[in-house]
Amino acid sequence: MYTLEGKRIWVAGHRGMVGSALVRRLHRERPSEILTVSRQELDLTDQASTARWMRDQRPDAVFVPAAKVGGILANDTYPAEFLFENLMIASNIIHASHQVGVEKLLFLGSSCIYPKFAEQPIVEDALLTGALEPTNEWYAIAKIAGIKLCQSYRRQYKADFISAMPTNLYGPGDNYHPTNSHVIPALLRKAHEAKRLGAPSMEIWGTGTPRREFLHVDDCADALVHLMKVYSDAGHVNVGSGEDLPIEELARQVMNVVGFEGELTKDLSKPDGTPRKLMSADKIRALGWQPSIGLRDGLADAYNWFLTHEEAILQES
Repeated sequence: MYTLEGKRIWVAGHRGMVGSALVRRLHRERPSEILTVSRQELDLTDQASTARWMRDQRPDAVFVPAAKVGGILANDTYPAEFLFENLMIASNIIHASHQVGVEKLLFLGSSCIYPKFAEQPIVEDALLTGALEPTNEWYAIAKIAGIKLCQSYRRQYKADFISAMPTNLYGPGDNYHPTNSHVIPALLRKAHEAKRLGAPSMEIWGTGTPRREFLHVDDCADALVHLMKVYSDAGHVNVGSGEDLPIEELARQVMNVVGFEGELTKDLSKPDGTPRKLMSADKIRALGWQPSIGLRDGLADAYNWFLTHEEAILQES
């Protein structure tokens, strides 16, 4: 067991959805201090600045959810930015953590690290066994590099650096941009606007048959804290619900939560993407963790957050 009580803990990327959930969750561990720094104060892609900040602050433990993130369109449109910025963030934080003697570090990856046609459910050993999904391979490659950095520092320097790979996350703090958001916030906003306008229907892309797995961000944060306390090994760990559902069913659940009673239509000219993406949860279950927030309750929580922040969301997009 690694205790977080009484420790100085840095959450890199604390304003993001995962980072803010981690800050909320970590207060229950009674740390001496939760360190945070905004991107205006520290550019994590700048090696010298990151190293200097780490020398000044000397955290005992580090969580690394910080990343440049976005949906398929954003990844496909800005490949250089997604690859460069995520490579630099991972490299700078992991190397500086080694330099200042951080006791433990957890690097956060993404399920997109796995091959596009990996056998389902996807086990951790599927990494690097096949070609990536082309539309987000730039982000995936940077995340794979982060995993390998943790493994290499662990091997060469005996650093207690670990990695976790979350499934599709949603919840408070999500991105609701009309073109750069992920599927759940996109559907919530679409259903909300259809309801507000009195539209007869709302549309989804493709056939609605692809299956996807989702996890509420507060469950993810709880899993990451659990891993930091109980896990110490080179292999990364999947963090997911262990269950998936078709996009059409997800859309209907979203419509129900929002209260939109119109029809659901499908634009069959748009692509479906990968037929299924479900990660194996066997490893993290064996470590004693499982999620506690069901999809229906999680969607309601996410929608309530959207309603509370609707004015700011609309101004930003």
